Amino acid sequence: MFGQPSVPIRPGPWSNYLARLEQARPSIQVDPQYFALLQRVDRALTVSCPVVMDDGSLQFFEGFRVQHNLTRGPGKGGIRFHSQVTLEEVAALAAWMTIQCATVNLPFGGSMGGVVCDPRRLSQGELERLTRRYINEISLLIGPQVDVPAPDIGTDERIMAWAYDTYSMNEGFPVGAVVTGKPEALGGAVGRMDMPGWGVFVAAEEIAQHQGLPIPGARVAIHGFGHMGSAVARSFADAGALVVAVSDSYGAIYCPKGLAPRAVQQHVKATGTVLGFPGSTALPGEELLALPVDFLVPAALSDVITPANARSIQAKILVEAATAPVNPAADELLAQRGVTVVPDLVASSGGLTVDYLEWVQGASEFYWRYEEIHAQVAKIMRASVDAVAALAAERKLDLRTAAIVLGAERVMVADRLRGIYP
Repeated sequence: MFGQPSVPIRPGPWSNYLARLEQARPSIQVDPQYFALLQRVDRALTVSCPVVMDDGSLQFFEGFRVQHNLTRGPGKGGIRFHSQVTLEEVAALAAWMTIQCATVNLPFGGSMGGVVCDPRRLSQGELERLTRRYINEISLLIGPQVDVPAPDIGTDERIMAWAYDTYSMNEGFPVGAVVTGKPEALGGAVGRMDMPGWGVFVAAEEIAQHQGLPIPGARVAIHGFGHMGSAVARSFADAGALVVAVSDSYGAIYCPKGLAPRAVQQHVKATGTVLGFPGSTALPGEELLALPVDFLVPAALSDVITPANARSIQAKILVEAATAPVNPAADELLAQRGVTVVPDLVASSGGLTVDYLEWVQGASEFYWRYEEIHAQVAKIMRASVDAVAALAAERKLDLRTAAIVLGAERVMVADRLRGIYP
């Protein structure tokens, strides 16, 4: 399971990962026999999690933890609580984490976990009991030097606190580095919520410098104004850019003179939507994607940019803040229009980077201030973008292919140097 298929299989997360990897294969300049290690997972664990519900009934939840490749370090990847999560999806996400960690040059391998549930339908007590049972079941595979979970869709710092406590209680002492994304009071990184968005801005700014595009005065549209999108908007605005449009699930707002992101956040807090913000014009969410801007930042859903709308994109630089917002079939169309796509492998690595810093904190009991974490994330992100851009220029690749090639080569070199044991 989750190896290179011998016959064509239906499209899905794992086959999409293999397809992207195969597209990059001709540009990889490492002993090709090690490529096969990227086409399969090291191990996949399926667990059954019995939970006593509030009404006294016993309900079973299926959970997964997949480790794709741990050659470069402990596994790193989130825990997803979602009703549609599958083992195939978790395996694909673990594989992408392997590539992403290597692309950003962090000392981790790739892993991922998930539980089939709808956390919105569970009480706090039920959610805690499910979390603790799941962590107990996957404790065979996790640990600060083995595999380090983090929050993902449907999970948050509260769930990471329960995960940290469960593992630590089983060990008999606090194990601060077993998970990241914990509350600050339990050793979590200061300002973690802002760092993914800050990282997206840093990636955009670095690519803009390569292209001679100044940030002050640049026009920015952000599709999705949640935690990530709002942080991206604040970072751009603080640097002097004009955030002219933002959107949520209800629609988009547009103001050619620029929106004040913090004021929009207050409006959303009061009304539940960006719509109706004073001085703005309402637009269908789809129209935001076609605005004449310098930067377009998809920060919400996957597959937002498709062949159907890629021809209408007018942005100079598209920065992937969400996971896979550009459909693979749309990449070529964007390239034909001269749109530079900064892939999520580097652009959305701010959260991964701050997780690395929190892991170091937990392992060493040495803690950074907010300003120090802010600077460290920027330093690591800029180095990653520069490395990808340099490889793209050297081998005449687009940034996405260059990011995959860079990550894949680093993993393959590590596999070659360590050898195959026994």
